[in-house]
Amino acid sequence: MTQKSILITGCSSGIGYDAAHGLKARGWRVFAACRKQADCDRLIAEGLESPLLDYEDEKTIDTTVAQVLDATGGTLDALFNNGAFACPGAVEDLPRGALREIFEANVFGWHDLTRRIIPVMRQQGHGRIVQCSSVLGFVTLPWRGAYNSTKYALEGLTDTLRIEMRGTGIEVVLIEPGPVTSKIRVNSIPQFERWIDWENSPRADQYRASLLKRLYEHDGSRDTFELPASAVTKKLVHAVESRRPRARYYVTTPTYMMGTLRRILPTRALDWVLSRS
Repeated sequence: MTQKSILITGCSSGIGYDAAHGLKARGWRVFAACRKQADCDRLIAEGLESPLLDYEDEKTIDTTVAQVLDATGGTLDALFNNGAFACPGAVEDLPRGALREIFEANVFGWHDLTRRIIPVMRQQGHGRIVQCSSVLGFVTLPWRGAYNSTKYALEGLTDTLRIEMRGTGIEVVLIEPGPVTSKIRVNSIPQFERWIDWENSPRADQYRASLLKRLYEHDGSRDTFELPASAVTKKLVHAVESRRPRARYYVTTPTYMMGTLRRILPTRALDWVLSRS
């Protein structure tokens, strides 16, 4: 039986790292892409194939796709778009450059890579495109406007693509995690410090009372309902191995709760719930 292949992005830690090792353990040929060469070298030492891919750099997308297809003889069974970052801050404090940069990484790069893989999957007559979205792709939380908006955009593109791919043999899937153990909070601090002039914001007192404490004083304990990255890998396995994958996979209790509340509550009532989160 021919070994199946998958390209996974954002594999330096968290969801991508666990998914890469989890799929490899199940017999997949895994291409575990990272944004930094040092992380690629570390994964190669762990027995993974790890191309360099930075969503903000089109050349690395070109190079990675070429390397993967050369290694597999021109085929790829699955793509798991996962690498992303956050830029915390109130929407009124987000400069244009911050939004431009996060959309390049969290939306445009994903779209670019996906478009380059679709012809391969069309040619072979099958494939799975799995997008790691978030509960924040269908409800919003304060202080996360930049990240929320990228996930909303991703879901719109993905839902459309799923409909358009009907009959091609290409299945398009969303995974929507809630709180999952990762480095996204720590990795967001440089973005916050670069873009958000919180001290001159009319919300400076709110920053001190809430966001700054979450960013800088977090003790490393798990959030309520937080699950390990393996919970996402479990849903990814179903998405790429089942004969008929679901269009959406919820991960963590908050995602299920918010999915229900979004259906049953009026918008103003849901706003009240989310504003207290």
